[in-house]
Amino acid sequence: MILFGISLATMLLIGFPFMITLLGSLILYLFVYMPDFAPRMIITMVQQVITGVTPPALVCVPMFILSASIITSGESANRLIRMLKVFVGHLPGGLPITTNASCTLFGAVSGSTQATVAAIGGTMRPMLLEAGYKSSFTLGLIINSSDIAFLIPPSIGFIVYGVATSTSIGMLFLAGIFPGLMILMMFSIYCYIYSRVKKIPTLPKANWSERRTAVKDGLPVMGFPVIIVGGIYAGFFSPTEAAAAAVLYALILEMVIYKSLTVERIVDAFLQTGVITGVVFILVGAGQAFSFLIGFLQIPAKLLPPLFGTDPSMLWVITIVVVVYFVACMFVDPIVAIFILSPVFQPYVVGAGVDPILLGTLVTLQAAIGSATPPFGCDIFTAQLIFRRPYLEVIGHALPFLSILILATIILITFPQIALFLPNLAMGG
Repeated sequence: MILFGISLATMLLIGFPFMITLLGSLILYLFVYMPDFAPRMIITMVQQVITGVTPPALVCVPMFILSASIITSGESANRLIRMLKVFVGHLPGGLPITTNASCTLFGAVSGSTQATVAAIGGTMRPMLLEAGYKSSFTLGLIINSSDIAFLIPPSIGFIVYGVATSTSIGMLFLAGIFPGLMILMMFSIYCYIYSRVKKIPTLPKANWSERRTAVKDGLPVMGFPVIIVGGIYAGFFSPTEAAAAAVLYALILEMVIYKSLTVERIVDAFLQTGVITGVVFILVGAGQAFSFLIGFLQIPAKLLPPLFGTDPSMLWVITIVVVVYFVACMFVDPIVAIFILSPVFQPYVVGAGVDPILLGTLVTLQAAIGSATPPFGCDIFTAQLIFRRPYLEVIGHALPFLSILILATIILITFPQIALFLPNLAMGG
């Protein structure tokens, strides 16, 4: 696999899109090491790519992406930010706390870290800079706060993990809520302390008339978590049906209530959804093909037994899985990492008796952390593109937030009921 690694690194450095890099490296490996078998294997790999994107549960992905595209094109993000700012803006760290909370609530709409960086970061970063926060702090705050969106339903990470491991997506959605809120609280405490230490000026305190107006304007946005989480929890919707309902609500919200969308903007939202969905599905298909290849070559059977030992404990299995996902997502797209690694670890996870809902929460959290962690976290490059800032400045304040996220992982492993309480409640346990 040395050739594959060299090819992968070289194509990434040249600047090829990751799905081209992954599939191109696979084809090169086949023709170099399996020349007689390569033509037949390529047909098999194409079949695997198609197999990867055919599970019915993936139908909800483009609809959740569409609902996020619609509200990103409209007024929802701005009204959500204003609603939160009038209540906490006057506190030390009020603007960063508003950013954290906005990313959390926007995650209940988009389920995507990159969409959250674009929607919330584009509005909050100028406010933070004007208030006196350093540029590197604002970038680190926005990128890492977007991690919370990967845990708050509807999370695309949960959907992909559920498909890859045949785990209930509805239960995974419920499991992400309390961990996401816990990270919101931890980030907010850090922002409060940081702002006090740096003596950042606070905003004037809003009066109750301003607060009522902001709540009236922003409260309709909260219909998304009610529809998605409440609908699934109450048994009204499956995840796919909830995704369709979210699209309908997004159209009603932006076209009828806020009146912020034109026909041209709606068309752009659909086109943008098509592009993003195509990228996501190609990554899913490539991940499935790569997973098939490493299984065919029996690489897990050679590498994993010495790593896990003969009778691994539950804690050891969880630790290994968490560390591997964290490192992998620093270098490759989280969707690909989830699809490749999940089938590899599944026998050990099942054998150790690890709760699949808990593990799905931990894995999705590591995917979110990795997407914001150097050297190749995808949210880093999203922030570079959106804010046009150099790489070193984007990652300049990553360490404090990374430390908090690692601490959150340890807390979840130590107290698994933080993630499992709502799923157990939903199942009557």
